[in-house]
Parts: sequence; structure tokens; C-alpha cells
Amino acid sequence: MKSNRRKFLRNLSLGTGALSIGIPSLAKIKRNEEDIYAVADHGKQSFNMCGYAAPKMDVVRIGIVGLGMRGSDAVERLSFIEGVEITALCDKYPDRVTKAQATLEKMGRTKAKEYSGEEGYKALCESKDVDLVYTPTPWHLHTPVAVYAMNHGKHAATEVNVGETIDQCWQVVETSEKTKKHCMMLENCCYDFFELLTLNMVRQGMFGELVHAEGAYIHDLSKDYLFNKKAYADMWRLKENIGKNGNLYPTHGLGPIAQCMNINRGDKFDHLVSMSTNDFTLNNLAKDMAAKDDFFKEYVDKPYRGNMNTTLIRTNNNKSIMLQHDVSSLRPYSRIHLVSGTKGAAQKYPGPERIAFGHSWIKKEELDDLYKKYSPPIVNHIGEIAKEVGGHGGMDFIMDWRLIDCLRNGLPLDQNVYDAAAWSSIFHLSQQSVKARSKTVNVPDFTRGAWKTNKPHDMTLDGGATTTVRKIKTG
Repeated sequence: MKSNRRKFLRNLSLGTGALSIGIPSLAKIKRNEEDIYAVADHGKQSFNMCGYAAPKMDVVRIGIVGLGMRGSDAVERLSFIEGVEITALCDKYPDRVTKAQATLEKMGRTKAKEYSGEEGYKALCESKDVDLVYTPTPWHLHTPVAVYAMNHGKHAATEVNVGETIDQCWQVVETSEKTKKHCMMLENCCYDFFELLTLNMVRQGMFGELVHAEGAYIHDLSKDYLFNKKAYADMWRLKENIGKNGNLYPTHGLGPIAQCMNINRGDKFDHLVSMSTNDFTLNNLAKDMAAKDDFFKEYVDKPYRGNMNTTLIRTNNNKSIMLQHDVSSLRPYSRIHLVSGTKGAAQKYPGPERIAFGHSWIKKEELDDLYKKYSPPIVNHIGEIAKEVGGHGGMDFIMDWRLIDCLRNGLPLDQNVYDAAAWSSIFHLSQQSVKARSKTVNVPDFTRGAWKTNKPHDMTLDGGATTTVRKIKTG
């Protein structure tokens, strides 16, 4: 009986060329001796975190877990924001905590409590001196830290991706709903200046109805980062590129265009197909490096992800999205950021930034006028200060400031847990499609139907913008 049921489910899901990822099911499906994930029945939404406003707090006490490249920068950026206290610091390596303490001292901030070790984050999350756990750790820790934080009464903000599997994405969603604690993915590219301009123009109907969008993360990390012993601790970023063939970093390109297309707020991802090239560079680089340094011998002849991954997503409202990922080819940086509607289009890469309402891009003078007219309130309010503070040209600081201002004023967040889960799910789903010779894979509806009535996030600063920025001389 069990055998017949398994065959029925397998034929139902694979007979049409589609993998049942995201369709409620009670079984795992076996194909070619390899598990292809079928999402368990997650029932009805227990609480809608879209539009949820947590009780306001005058001071946001932050614990930062992970003090490497992103974490060390975050300590300084957050120190500029009034109404913030960095009360706890944690890293696997104690010397990083010491360096972060020196940053706090330089910024005129009080010394924070110190935590270290593999699971030091647990004690930090259990602390009564923390309201928000901010997590710029290696990818595999994002879900465990965020879930532990929420289960111990803390809001969570985590670097991308929020999870590496569909199970993890559901875990953060259900924990956020259960605890009524925010889980925001720190997708900074949503706060870049052209992305905010185009989002506001979309909201104002300047491009008509969007029908297609494109995003990417094309950034050669191979020699300077992936194979650099001084870059990522324990070579974790290189290891993430082994045995995982798909789009491993989808959200920088996807987040901004998903907001433009009202994903989870009037539309949703429906299904995708994904294809990768072979690896043409990483293993060759591993061999070159190993010939000079025995340290790299263990990285030779590993199953590296292909150079370029291209993923196509179709939405429930019959729109299309194209995503690309390539961190090992010699080519200029690009997130593409293209939105195409019935009345116009915008594109950021390759530069310069461009907007069209016909067959030709408008002139720079006209684009400057659009910036003046359609830059949203957050840019006009904090944009110039953000450029001074820094962080990818200011977008990191706009993101941090907005998060804190929302928490302090009891406002819904621009990015909620459903965005974090849906955008991050491409990490896993693209791999599944690639493994299955680019077969169609369904994308889970993490809102469980609420996308039909969820409202787009508020681009005004109504009820907020009370958080000020400290003037600090750090030189």
C-alpha cells in the first residue's frame, strides 16, 4: 500500500515535468535515488506578519552576532544612530569581539557584553539586555540564530540568505508568526538610490503595468575572496560554492525588483526553471593555487557550481523575472536591475543608469529631473547623511536607519519574514531545477494565501522619521 502511494505521488508530481516543491504533501519523493523536496502541509497562516507593527521601543538594544567583514562594518554604522545601544557582541573568534569593542570606544559608545565560541549566540539571545539580534554570520548560521533569537523574545535581522533550504525558510516564517517577532533579511540593495527611485516611479504608475523584470549578482569573487585565506574565516564562502549548483546569492538582484512587482503583496512567485553552465574557472584556479600552496590541495577537483546560473520565474499574475548569478567569471559587476512595463523601462547595469518611455533612453538632464521629482521621502530625509556614513554608497546605512526607526516608532518593516523566505528560497529551488535538467519547480507560498490582500509596504515616512543621527568625529 505504501509503495503504491509513493508511486502515485511520484507520477502525479513528475509525470507533467514539474517538481512538487511548495505543493502541500505528506511525503518525500524519490527520484534517481535522490530526495527532491516536497513541502509538507503547513496549514493556514497562524498570524500575518505583513503589516504587523510591534510595540514601539524608545531605545533599541542590539546584539550583533558575527563580527567579520559585514559585522565589523555594522558595529560602526549602527553606532551613528540615536536610540540605539549595542549591548552585546558575539563571534566565534574572541579577537574579533575585542576589535569591535575598540570600534565602540572610538564611536563614544559604552562597552558591550562579550560572547564567543561556536554557540555563544545562544547566551546572547537569552540575555535580557537585547531587543534585536543582528546577524552578519556565515550563511549556515542565519536560520539557527534568527530562530533562537525570536524564540527568546528578540526581533531578528539577518544577512542574506535567511535560509539555505525550504525547511529553514518555513522555520523562520512559522517562528516569526508564533512569536510575533520581526525577522527581517538585511537586503541592502533595496535601499540603493536608483532602486528606490524606480520603486517609487513604479508605485506612481510611471512605467505602466510591469510585465517583466531582471536582476543579478554578477561579481567576480574568485581570486580576491573565494581563494583568499584572509577573506572569509575557515574558507566558508568557497565551501558554499562546492556541491551546490544553482543561484546561491539571489536576493541582491531579486529583492528590489520583487518589491517593484509587489511580490507577496498582490502577486507571488509561482514557479521557476533554472540552468547552470559547467564550472570553467574555480577548479582551474584551485589547481593553480595548489601548485603554489599546499593549503589549497584539498580544494582541487571539487564539484564547484557552474560559472553562470540563469533562473526564470513566472508569477501568479503571469509576469516574468530573470535572475542570474556568477561570481567566478572575469566581467564587470552587475545587478542588472531592469524593470519593464507597458509605458516604460528602467535599467541600472551596465551603467549609466537609464530610463526610457519609448524607443530611446532619456537624456541625463531628464533623469536628474526624475530624481528630484520621484526620489522617495526616505532618500530626501536621510540620503545625504547615509552617503557620508557610508556602506555601499550609503544604502547600508539607509537600511539600518529605517529598521531602527520602524522599531522605535512601532511601524511595520519594509521587508518582512515572507519576503526573506520567498527571496531566499531561490537558493534551494534553483539547485533542484538544475539537478532535474531544468525542470519546472513550484515556489512555496510562504504567506499561505495572504498575498492576495497584503498591501505594498508604505514608502512614506508617516508616523516615523523621529530617529536622529549622531555627529561623530572618528578621525
